[in-house]
Amino acid sequence: MTERDLLVDCLRRLNGAAIKYMLTGSMASNYWGIPRTTHDLDFVIQLPADTIPALVSAFRPDFYLDDAALREAYRPPYQFNALDTRSALKVDFWLMRPDPFEQEMFGRRLAVTLFGEPAWICTAEDVILHKLHWNHITPSERQLGDATGVVSVQRAQLDLVYLRRWAGELQVAAKLEDLLTGRIAPKST
Repeated sequence: MTERDLLVDCLRRLNGAAIKYMLTGSMASNYWGIPRTTHDLDFVIQLPADTIPALVSAFRPDFYLDDAALREAYRPPYQFNALDTRSALKVDFWLMRPDPFEQEMFGRRLAVTLFGEPAWICTAEDVILHKLHWNHITPSERQLGDATGVVSVQRAQLDLVYLRRWAGELQVAAKLEDLLTGRIAPKST
């Protein structure tokens, strides 16, 4: 099973279980920017406690879900994993937090078709901001590279007012300006 196969499988399961979600992380930056190899999927999900059985039912038996981790996901860092037992590939599920940026990001998610499947994905602007935010927390060339790739591909379509507003809130304004002005550019291969 490839990462693409895993993505399609997860989209079918989430859609079938009527779980509200959005694709984030590297797969979202691949969609909007310069693709790179990735070995996991990241979804932000709304998971009221009464919907846990629907999620578990949708993913088992092909995925290992730890019951204790599911219960703990309602506390920081609001995350649990599903391990695909067929391939050992990992899916990270992040519960949506009551954070203003995350709430707005989820509200702006877009309905697209990925590899023939309906999907909800975060916007290009939100991928950039999310990647810059994570880079601010734990500096990573990979996060910065993903953000740079999205800016380079989507530059003409980006909502700069939105980007600058949230970059200030997230304390990543300087890095955003470096991306927008080309002081940080995609790496050549």
